[in-house]
Amino acid sequence: MEQRQGAARRMARIASHLRPPTDQMEEVSLPGGSDCRAKGAAPGFKVAILGASGGIGQPLALLMKMNPLVSVLHLYDVVNTPGVTADISHMNTGAVVRGFLGQPQLENALTGMDLVIIPAGVPRKPGMTRDDLFNINAGIVRTLCEGIAKCCPKAIVNVISNPVNSTVPIAVEVFKKAGTYDPKHLLGVTMLDVVRANTFVGEVLGLDPRDINVPVIGGHAGVTFTVNPPRLFTSEEVSYLTSRIQNGGTEVVEAKAGAGSATLSMAYAAAKFADACLRGLRGDAGVVECSYVASQVTELPFFASKVRLGRCGIEEILPLGPLNEFERSGLEKAKKELAESIENGVSHQQVRPS
Repeated sequence: MEQRQGAARRMARIASHLRPPTDQMEEVSLPGGSDCRAKGAAPGFKVAILGASGGIGQPLALLMKMNPLVSVLHLYDVVNTPGVTADISHMNTGAVVRGFLGQPQLENALTGMDLVIIPAGVPRKPGMTRDDLFNINAGIVRTLCEGIAKCCPKAIVNVISNPVNSTVPIAVEVFKKAGTYDPKHLLGVTMLDVVRANTFVGEVLGLDPRDINVPVIGGHAGVTFTVNPPRLFTSEEVSYLTSRIQNGGTEVVEAKAGAGSATLSMAYAAAKFADACLRGLRGDAGVVECSYVASQVTELPFFASKVRLGRCGIEEILPLGPLNEFERSGLEKAKKELAESIENGVSHQQVRPS
């Protein structure tokens, strides 16, 4: 009898991720201790993806399931999470996957997380600017950050939801209101700009883009960022590369002809940045990436530049270093529009009724 009961318990545990509770009052028994990972897997970190059923969320979930630093992977969305969870959970990697469906399960999805990644929101469509996304995605990010403040206030938070220039300031205001804000823990993901820069520069130079590291500074949208390519390029080449990188998102939206935006490359970039955050949490030395963060490197309150990641999140925001005339000019253009985007985010949250 005892053996049969033990077998039944094991089978229930294996299948539990496929049956998220539907009752708002129903409690979820979260894995803990040795139950948090598959047998034989190394200890790792607990990661939640909010918006896991979307165009970015699904490939991002796949890539994070492949990351050996992840021991528990929580997938949350308002639709389709059971199916995504079932699919991802069949991958024979160490991370244990659990799915959470709808607002009533948000708190369970977030409890105990070390890293929270937010790709949730509507995608860009042809003719749509990042500002057009603002009114919809601002409310989504606000709600998710309220859950983070309540359930995992010490987690590192990676914001992908566009427009990042505005959604990061919204997150700051939510965390300030909750009394949980720590600027070291909140990072806007601008890694796709860096990934594109490395790819396009590599194409021009005939080099492996994995061996190239081009910093991208400012923000994350059109002219709000500028690029620091290698000094060997002519001014015409720099201008061309900068324009292509700034308009990379539009290039994909137009190529997909209404069928989506830059979801696959964004998922790759987000997974790459999340891995850097996890390596920092592990204590690896010299983990440096570009990110949009609360910053004092310019007069703007938020800015994308190189940051050193560590056990506490952001360990150091690195100075910009010397800029040439083209880069200085691009930076000044970026600042004006970036300041407006920041103000949109801050004022949106401040004028919202309590």
